[in-house]
Amino acid sequence: MDQPTPSNPLDDHVEQDPPSREPSGNGPVHKAVDDGGAEDPLKTMGLTSTIAGPRIPLDAKINTTTTPSHEPDSYVPRAVLKVTTKNETPDSATDPPVESNSSKNGPVSQEEPKTDDTPESKPTVGDVPQTETTPAEEQSVLEWPPKLSVQTVSLNGSDSAPSVPPTPPSRPSAVRPEAIRRDSLSVASEAGTRSSTPEPRPSTSRTRMPPSQLSTHKRSLTVSKGNTVSAVLISTALETIANSREAKRSAPLKDGVQRALDLVRSGEGGGRPREIFEPLRLACETKNEKLMIASLDCISKLISYSFFMEDSPRPNFTSPPPSPGGPNGRHSGSNQGGHEPSLVDIVVHTITSCHTESTPETVSLQIVKALLALVLSTTTLVHQSSLLKAVRTVYNIFLLSMDPVNRMVAQGGLTQIVNHVFARCKIDPSLPSFPETGSSTPKNDPALSPSSSHQQTPPTVTSPIPPSPAPESQPLSRTESTEGSETRVTKEPAPAPDGENPQEGEEHPPADAPPPHELTTNDLFIKDAFLVFRALCKLTMKPVTTESERDLKSHAMRSKLLSLHLVLTILNSHMPLIVSPHTIIYSSSNNDATSFVQAINQYLCLCLSRNAVSPVPQVFELSVEIFWRVISGLRTKLKKEIEVLLHEIFIPILEMKTSTVKQKAMILSMLQRLCDIPQALVEIYLNYDCDSEAVDNIYEHLMTIISKLGTSHTTGPQPKGSDPSSPALTPTNSKHGSTSVLPSLNTTALSVPGSIDSSTIGLSEAQLRRQGIECLVAVLKSLVTWSTGATSGITSNLSEVAIKSRASEDGLRTPAEPSERVSTFPPDTTRQSTPDILDDPSRFESAKQKKTTLLEGIKKFNFKPKRGIDWFLEAGTIPSRSPQDIAKFLLETDGLGKAMIGEYLGEGDEENITIMHAFVDLLDFKNTGFVEALRMFLQTFRLPGEAQKIDRFMLKFAERYIDGNPGTYFVNADAAYVFAYAVIMLNTDAHNPQIKPQNRMTKPQFFRNTSGINDGADIPEEVISSIYDDITNNEIRMKDEMEAALPATGAGLTNALVNVGRDLQKEAYVMQTSNMTNKTEALFKSLMRSQRRGPQGPQFFSASHFVHVKPMFEVAWLSFLAGLSGPLQETEDNEVVELCLDGFKSAIRIACFFDLELERNAFVTTLAKFTFLNNLGEMKTKNMEAIKALLDIAITEGNNLKGSWREVLQCVSQLEHMQLISSGHDIPDGRRGNRARKLPNEDLANESRSTHITVATDMVFSLSHHLSGSAIVNFVQALCDISWEEIQSSGLSQQPRLFSLQKLVEISYYNMNRIRLEWSNLWDILGEHFNQVCCHNNPHVGFFALDSLRQLAMRFLEKEELAHFKFQKDFLKPFEYTMAHNPNPDIRELVLQCLHQMIQARADNLRSGWRTMFGVFSTASKVPTERIVFSAFEIVTRLNKERFSAIVRQGSFADLTVCITDFCKVTKYQKVCLLAMAMLRGVIPVMLESQDCSLTANGGPEPNADDDPMVKYWFPVLFGFYDVIMNGEDLEIRRLALDSMFTTLKTYGEAFPVDFWDTVCQELLFPIFAVLKSPQDVSRFSTQEDMSVWLSTTMIQALRDLIDLYTFYFETLERFLDGLLDLLCVCICQENDTLARIGTSCLQQLLENNVKKLSTTRWERVTSTFAKLFKTTTPHQLFDDALRVEIDDNGSNIDDTPGKLLNFVRLDRFFLKLSVEANGDTIIPAPLSPSSAEKRNADARTNFNDRRRVFKQIIVKCVLQLLLIETLSDLLRNDEIYNTMPPDQMLRLMGVLDHSYQFARLFNEDKELRTGLWKVGFMKHLPNLLKQESSSASTLVTILLRMYFDPRPAHQAIKFQVTERLLPLGMSVLQDFNKLRSDTQMKNIMAWTPVVAEIMHGFTRLDNKAFDRYMPAIYPHATELLSKDMAPEIRYGVRGFFTRVGVVNHILDPSAMHVLAQQQP
Repeated sequence: MDQPTPSNPLDDHVEQDPPSREPSGNGPVHKAVDDGGAEDPLKTMGLTSTIAGPRIPLDAKINTTTTPSHEPDSYVPRAVLKVTTKNETPDSATDPPVESNSSKNGPVSQEEPKTDDTPESKPTVGDVPQTETTPAEEQSVLEWPPKLSVQTVSLNGSDSAPSVPPTPPSRPSAVRPEAIRRDSLSVASEAGTRSSTPEPRPSTSRTRMPPSQLSTHKRSLTVSKGNTVSAVLISTALETIANSREAKRSAPLKDGVQRALDLVRSGEGGGRPREIFEPLRLACETKNEKLMIASLDCISKLISYSFFMEDSPRPNFTSPPPSPGGPNGRHSGSNQGGHEPSLVDIVVHTITSCHTESTPETVSLQIVKALLALVLSTTTLVHQSSLLKAVRTVYNIFLLSMDPVNRMVAQGGLTQIVNHVFARCKIDPSLPSFPETGSSTPKNDPALSPSSSHQQTPPTVTSPIPPSPAPESQPLSRTESTEGSETRVTKEPAPAPDGENPQEGEEHPPADAPPPHELTTNDLFIKDAFLVFRALCKLTMKPVTTESERDLKSHAMRSKLLSLHLVLTILNSHMPLIVSPHTIIYSSSNNDATSFVQAINQYLCLCLSRNAVSPVPQVFELSVEIFWRVISGLRTKLKKEIEVLLHEIFIPILEMKTSTVKQKAMILSMLQRLCDIPQALVEIYLNYDCDSEAVDNIYEHLMTIISKLGTSHTTGPQPKGSDPSSPALTPTNSKHGSTSVLPSLNTTALSVPGSIDSSTIGLSEAQLRRQGIECLVAVLKSLVTWSTGATSGITSNLSEVAIKSRASEDGLRTPAEPSERVSTFPPDTTRQSTPDILDDPSRFESAKQKKTTLLEGIKKFNFKPKRGIDWFLEAGTIPSRSPQDIAKFLLETDGLGKAMIGEYLGEGDEENITIMHAFVDLLDFKNTGFVEALRMFLQTFRLPGEAQKIDRFMLKFAERYIDGNPGTYFVNADAAYVFAYAVIMLNTDAHNPQIKPQNRMTKPQFFRNTSGINDGADIPEEVISSIYDDITNNEIRMKDEMEAALPATGAGLTNALVNVGRDLQKEAYVMQTSNMTNKTEALFKSLMRSQRRGPQGPQFFSASHFVHVKPMFEVAWLSFLAGLSGPLQETEDNEVVELCLDGFKSAIRIACFFDLELERNAFVTTLAKFTFLNNLGEMKTKNMEAIKALLDIAITEGNNLKGSWREVLQCVSQLEHMQLISSGHDIPDGRRGNRARKLPNEDLANESRSTHITVATDMVFSLSHHLSGSAIVNFVQALCDISWEEIQSSGLSQQPRLFSLQKLVEISYYNMNRIRLEWSNLWDILGEHFNQVCCHNNPHVGFFALDSLRQLAMRFLEKEELAHFKFQKDFLKPFEYTMAHNPNPDIRELVLQCLHQMIQARADNLRSGWRTMFGVFSTASKVPTERIVFSAFEIVTRLNKERFSAIVRQGSFADLTVCITDFCKVTKYQKVCLLAMAMLRGVIPVMLESQDCSLTANGGPEPNADDDPMVKYWFPVLFGFYDVIMNGEDLEIRRLALDSMFTTLKTYGEAFPVDFWDTVCQELLFPIFAVLKSPQDVSRFSTQEDMSVWLSTTMIQALRDLIDLYTFYFETLERFLDGLLDLLCVCICQENDTLARIGTSCLQQLLENNVKKLSTTRWERVTSTFAKLFKTTTPHQLFDDALRVEIDDNGSNIDDTPGKLLNFVRLDRFFLKLSVEANGDTIIPAPLSPSSAEKRNADARTNFNDRRRVFKQIIVKCVLQLLLIETLSDLLRNDEIYNTMPPDQMLRLMGVLDHSYQFARLFNEDKELRTGLWKVGFMKHLPNLLKQESSSASTLVTILLRMYFDPRPAHQAIKFQVTERLLPLGMSVLQDFNKLRSDTQMKNIMAWTPVVAEIMHGFTRLDNKAFDRYMPAIYPHATELLSKDMAPEIRYGVRGFFTRVGVVNHILDPSAMHVLAQQQP
């Protein structure tokens, strides 16, 4: 009978037994574990942790052989595992020779063979010989792969059955025995176990083989079928059994053996395998060691020959067959479902039943061998329950065996089995795939299956998360019946993922259900893989006691470590199978299909959540490795799960102070490996940092933590050289002997490829700090790779020196050996060239912004809730201010502080109360117990402490609870409200630590508190009692508050003694992490529930766009900067310095690539400061490395440095400064003052001159021509700034620092071939810099700069410049600027010398440069130094003579004339002025003779001239004359210029086109008189005297010359007469009498000289001019009442009444002041104000000074009015003008005169007005306008009478108008004259006498008709004249009138008139 064994940890369920402590010492479980120094058997499978066990004897060896199979068509070699001892050799008769192939058996066998005495010679498992195969053979092996058969030779030399079957006869085969290759998916083969089992051949859709194959797979013992296999294979074992005592005692055994022997001997055994197997099974049940060994050995051989493959086809089962049972009737138990157990199941059951806790070691070895052969068989397939039994048995042998060889074999066999179970699953793309959703998978990642939709379909797994498993992992039991994936347990089981009911056997689907899926062999393989993986995950979840954690040799720890390693192996080797959408698990009871990854999701996550917080280093390391595989391979499938694990476990562990250095180092190593897949790193940012549903910014948080780890200060001394620099990803041969590592086998052969060698990391805080830096650098390099799209993945080359040193110290690897990085994931870690259409960077940027806004709002809310709510409303996070929206946001948003939510909802404001009610209404309490509902309610917020707030909460809770549970035991809401209060009080009382236990509330007291609250009745006692127990045993607490507090250890001797031997850090860690697992599992449960409720899962976004790196860098750059700059500043370790500098390079590269100005400047500036070039005395080696890094950055990232070039070039300048100082040169530094300069040490000084730095520095400048157009501009700008700083720091030293200036010249040479567009931008900067430098007050700087500029200019002039370009002009501009702004005569002379040299050497290449040169010479003409002026003039003279044609051709003629003109204006040297004027006049004939000027000999343009030669050549010359006229200070020069200009115009003007005359008039002639119009032109005169002289001489002469020119070319210039008349008007309307008279004189001259040339239109324009003049000069202000208001002399100032005075008063102050205060001979232009302004001034109040100015202007106007009357009188009395002027225009002039007369008459008649003006001081005597009145009247009378008597028809036509104007005028004059009194108005009488006399004489001459008409009106006035004392002329007039009266009235004879005419004087 089998002995009972402990529970089965490998069953497909998790047991729920309560935790129990591990049995101690002497139990059967531990009886063999006695070798404390044993090695770790799990290392054989690549496990990095250890499992205790005894050592293998040094003389034990494991050999492998191959045995052929006897199937005709499926001959494949079998790898036979053979274990021999040192004293034994393989049986040459039975074992084929083993070919040595040590070179292919892993890392151990790569070295030379070891002796048996060395540790390296210890045996390994599964070292299968490997041979080379051809492609065809390789394909054959893949189609029908080999299997592994394990054989053993008893170590005790037992004479049991032969260990090796006889060699079968040879036969042809498609596959040679040596044609075996290692399976690419086999973890064991890569890790050292070297499984030889590749993937099986794809089978048919059914398990049953086709008949053709069945016929060829007949058993080799079937002699009757033609096979001649020796019967010894089975008969030997049967005979051994038959000869045993047990056979003699047991009749069934004896009969069975005999029957089997008969069948064998008769050749019929091959067709009846069950009868052959029956004696073997019975022999195993005897428990006799010898029989069991013989039977098992025979069974294994028969398995190798496919003996147990039944001929009958297997039924198409929908569930696996039952397991065989006890000994009765071949199987125990009932035959469930009516199906007979398959022979394979019976075989498995038989083999597994052989193992108990007391099974001998030799039997255990045979069991492993048999099971391994059976499971690895490719023809005899084991599925589901039988497979689990086999795995469970091997697992138990590993745990229970005391023999290290057995443990080693069991461990290796288990690894091979697991690997085989997964390797035989096929991924067939042609098969239906599971509809994957939830990720946008990149096309270039084969490890991630593609997806076509946006959401992830949740798994169809309906089972809940398994409950807490049983405590210790015990040896596996076979007492529980397992059928397929169904498991019968005594307690509540975990349902299978396929939906099967675990409580029933084989569930039949309902009648209306669709037909079940027809399972194929591959479907069974996949389900087997799932069952094995699930079982292993459940094994990892077994809790381990503290004692077991301390003892790595305990069964619990060994079980956990082995199961974790197997899980890791599966994930590492079979990730493509796991993630494939074609890997589907079908339910055996319905058609539900679940993808493999969804099925294992919950188990894998729980495995991690329960082990990732383990304090055991080995467990933790394995968990990290598993999680790394999850991130790298399953991140698209397990998005939320990864987030939970990172946020709840791994990130907190990194932040915890109590976690060990090793733990943090392992996590950092995982993150470093993550950086090797840039896409994964970017996707973490996209899916978590940009996801508003993610609770944390994972990427940003990680970068912050890593930065802190890298900058944390170590508590102890930092070791130098003893700590390995970085984790080795490839396992290495670490030395054994560490006290914490208890390996039992060679660890090298057991490492999983791609795992971290944990022995080299986490050894100290200093190493952790360094690893943090490495991780930061790895992140940066990963971002660089992703952003730049490099073609090769990232290869971490961090700390190569440290790796080599570590290899030499630890003896791990020589430097020549490459550091392999084995990875099962895609090697192409770069982004795809074409981004995914779903990968929209702007979308993620918007999402990130929303999340940032959300997090900012959460911070505000957690600080002040109301402010946070307002923030959310403004940002739109909360849709509206409605209570429902706010309540929903508070309930559903993660991150909001529960206390703040309670505070906000508890406020007494009406709004807050409404929100609180809406918040509670969102909670669903339906069908929920009261306490459970109260717990749910209080989990959503923290209950405030104020009683009123609690009262409001409880009231609403009670209402809500009663609404959802109307049938509860509460009568009304009041009862629920009171009871809720009572429960809260009980909870506080029961769990308040300040209340002593004896004072806590008892149950009777609680009864009393709640009695009668239910509307007078009591709540049922059982309810109150259960609630009391619930509350006292389980406190109502916030989940966030359930983390245990850290233990506080006090100081003092007592505490020190208590803590002796305690690991306080570990205890604190355990306390901190005690709830992390529960919280994580709760989150997983919630996640699973949400996935079951909703069909949509979280969408995973795959990265494909490089732009994502920009926001990733922006959110973490501060962490990068802090994490790199801190260690760089503090460390002296060269390798750490190199690391940090690599990080700086990568960060700057990213910042440059994305043009992040702030970030780029921060990193470059920080790196520049680390150079310490400004503090040479403190410089160290690391600072020199920083210099090299900065130079490298300048070379590689120059195109994107932009403004950061300044820091780079400043360091280059300082480096050169350092080199000079260290060389002994005395370099001035104006910034340091007199402080002593510290010199660098000699080594650093030599290093600064090393080849590396020298070459790099030179490359910064020599490679500048490779910079882009914008980059070179930034480069030059920065270099100019540094150059100026150098020069400024040198002061006036004779050896100034000119390094950067010299480099500017060099880079100008390097970039000479750039396009002109780029050069123009460069020269804008260079030219400005040369302007500064050339004008520096240090002449040495100026000399150097000018010489450099000359050299550059010579180089530029070598390049031909096309027409119409001006680059030569631009780059010669600094010479002109220097000439103008540098006062040093030597510098100026050097400028002239440079230009002279350029002219001599490059004159033929000069184009636009001529302009700048003449500009330089013009500037030189203004220099006060005589030699400079004469030198410049000499050069100009020579150029005018020798280079005139070239100058004209290059379009610089105008510049030449301007230059000559400037020399004409030289005041100090008249000789130069005269010579220059002569040169300017001499230019005209040369210009006319030159063929390049396109002018004719008479000065006109040539007909076919391209450009306008008049403007191009004539205008510059004439403008030169004009410029001298206007600005020349020498009177003689001005006279010459004026004469030259008008002479030239008269001489050549005849040939000028009319449009050019227009230009001459508008641009040259009229502007001479602009000073009369514009006050601004007055400012060009330095003194008032200069202006007066210019006006009285030059301008007057110019005006006369202008009139003469108009007369000379009147026909041509007639069109400009309007402009001339306007000019004369301006000249006349001046307050200066001289200018006015000159103006009137010129006007009169113009009209008199051209009277015959004026047309009617022109006469009209002349008349309008006079009308305008009279209007302007009429003093209307005389009638201003404001002027007659008396004011004091010191009256209010004009500023006291702003806004009341008109603008013209203020404008005239300057002119009036000049006119009034000037000397009598001074001529000042002062234009009169317009009349409109005079009218607007009527209401203005003025002070005394302003009034005086107004009076003065009135007087000027009166004088001008008289002057105009006089001028007009002179003109009209001119017979030529009178006879030429049209009569209508003359009559219009009469109207103007009449208006003047009437104005004066009106004023003279208003005596009151005149008296008022006199009183206010207008004049010293009574003012009058007698002269104006009489003069205008006299002119009127004279001209009107002449017009009246003019016989010309035109005049006769207007005779009536003349009469109408003449007669009223005469009557008015006579009337006024008669009023005059001779005693007082004699002056008036004298003034009017000639006018009256002419009037009377004129009246006398009227024709008869007119005289008769007007005589009655005239007669009274004439009679009145008789009473006066008349003058003789009046008397003659009166006489003549009366004589005419007598004649008309026939009183006198008509001859009387003739007599009167003769008597007229």
